[in-house]
Amino acid sequence: MNASFIQDTFQLIKKDFQIETTESIEAEEALLQFLKPIIHHMLNRDFERLLQICYRIDLGENRLKQILHETDPELMVDELCIAIIKRQKQKIEIRRKYAQ
Repeated sequence: MNASFIQDTFQLIKKDFQIETTESIEAEEALLQFLKPIIHHMLNRDFERLLQICYRIDLGENRLKQILHETDPELMVDELCIAIIKRQKQKIEIRRKYAQ
């Protein structure tokens, strides 16, 4: 995954979660580490907003239910972050493919 691809994914996530930051992220692991505390906070304090964002980015109702109901609670934040990043990467891939 190249840095511009990760940066585009990061920009999309910032927009969807309404995050104001000048931070630059160029590696997928860094993106995961950036997103984890945000998802953790939302799971505990702003669950409705988290659900709205997941539906808006089209995470997939089945995937979301699977994560929320079947994932070990210790791994839930990681699984949600990975699923969100994966979905946003798919969107970037599709946009780039059809922009050519």
